[in-house]
Amino acid sequence: MRILLIEDDADTAAWLRQGLKEAGHAVDHAGDGKDGLFLATTEPYDALIVDRMLPALDGLTVLRTLRGAGNRVPAIVLTALGDVDHRVEGLRAGADDYLCKPFAFAELSARLDNIVRRGETTGAAAETKLKVGDLELDLLRRQAQRGTRRIDLLPREFRLLEALMRQAGRVVTRTMLLEQVWDYHFDPQTNVIDVHISRLRQKIDHGEATPLLHTVRGAGYRFGDA
Repeated sequence: MRILLIEDDADTAAWLRQGLKEAGHAVDHAGDGKDGLFLATTEPYDALIVDRMLPALDGLTVLRTLRGAGNRVPAIVLTALGDVDHRVEGLRAGADDYLCKPFAFAELSARLDNIVRRGETTGAAAETKLKVGDLELDLLRRQAQRGTRRIDLLPREFRLLEALMRQAGRVVTRTMLLEQVWDYHFDPQTNVIDVHISRLRQKIDHGEATPLLHTVRGAGYRFGDA
């Protein structure tokens, strides 16, 4: 899944990002409500994790604004305010779940899976499967399949493929991949992308009549069958 984390506490944000990435998710982070709202309205996400007490805009204002604009992406609110009135207020603002601090990461992960599954069942969730040509990527089960052939991917390969498929038909630059897949905001001056692209191409296109992963010389990569 691609997740937006809106959390102003640096230690909490680092802990959550690490755990989510180890679970195979792609994570974007915003340190205040204003930046979080901007990302949530300009980028596609499968789920949001929103701290209630945020600078610039509080978490409930972020959710009310999103819901008012018709954005139904599943969201968990994190808060130190755990009494009934606060939980009710959070749910009425548009939260799909409410988790009080401190909490165990395993519980957050389970609740995250639950709200995405629930949304898929009711038809309110963000996209949970990506399909390009005869290749399908299941974001919940973390599985890839081309035609009848199942493709085994390592977590980083899965994130790379997800990033490419979300931009199908468009050129994805190396800088974009470094930021989205490796969380690098600088060029590490290594061939890490080339190595992973080569491995992914071998798994996706080897033995197939129609290649899907294309190199656009001097620009980056494009995913699609044309």
